[in-house]
Amino acid sequence: MKEFFNTADISASYDAVIIGGGPAGLTAAMYTARDAFSTLVMEMHMPGGLMGTTDMVENHPGIPNALDGFELSKQYYEHALKFGAVVKNLSCSKIEAVDGGFLVFSQTLKQPISAKTVIIATGSSPKKLGVQGEDAFCGQGVSYCATCDGHFYAGKIAAAVGGGNTALAEALYLTRFAEKVYLIHRRDEFRGDAAMVQKVIKEPKIEICYSSVISAIIGDRGVKSIQLSNVKDKSERVVNLDGVFIFVGQTPHTETFKGLIDLNEQGYILSDESTLTNVKGIFAAGDVRVKQIRQIATAISDGVVAAKQAESYLSNLE
Repeated sequence: MKEFFNTADISASYDAVIIGGGPAGLTAAMYTARDAFSTLVMEMHMPGGLMGTTDMVENHPGIPNALDGFELSKQYYEHALKFGAVVKNLSCSKIEAVDGGFLVFSQTLKQPISAKTVIIATGSSPKKLGVQGEDAFCGQGVSYCATCDGHFYAGKIAAAVGGGNTALAEALYLTRFAEKVYLIHRRDEFRGDAAMVQKVIKEPKIEICYSSVISAIIGDRGVKSIQLSNVKDKSERVVNLDGVFIFVGQTPHTETFKGLIDLNEQGYILSDESTLTNVKGIFAAGDVRVKQIRQIATAISDGVVAAKQAESYLSNLE
């Protein structure tokens, strides 16, 4: 991947600049480059985004055997390069609308890049608890996606953390596999919909731990237990289990785009199903935009739609 870090060969202008090199961004790049539009992907970390940090991916269409997320990310990256996309280790510090397109700035480059169209695919990151052991066991018993990793806990014991609809739904999903699920919520009532709350309460596999927080995640090669603290009476206990699933929210990576495009209260990009934002020529794909489901498969779908819509926009400029 030496070429990924070499930014000396970047051109001054491209038909499409894609900000973010996760599944949505790299898929979009495959399409625009394959259709002969000059394409630059700017990824501030490593190709693949969150997919690249996932221990195993086993629900990717067409790949029945579980594959390491980093290896899968390399395949996406190489596929984009095969069609002629340029994928570089660059962050975007600013986008400025100008006549004929946009200027895309990066602190790494002395001059901005000219783009006729921009696809924003910067994704989002799960909010963390910030407790001991969380980072150490990420991918080794700590997860932020039950749909992705729930299957690995068949017959085991897991904990779900959170009190909103996502946490409730994911806890219920975990009961399909796990022998028991502890649902941990720092308040004494849930914030989710009443119907969802009732399903959780009636589920025999779920033990609800109200007014409780995890103060530490404990293990060696993987998670073995958690330190659970009651926020009211300050009591503590150790709970033995195999995995911790954390659902306390997501943070979209949109700080750079405030004031340029419309965002909702949580910071997600507002776009319609065509992925078009309120600014003509700027499209949003993947987890960074307002949507119901955030999975690799839906990011791929967004990437395709954004690319084809961007291509249509580019064709109308000619």
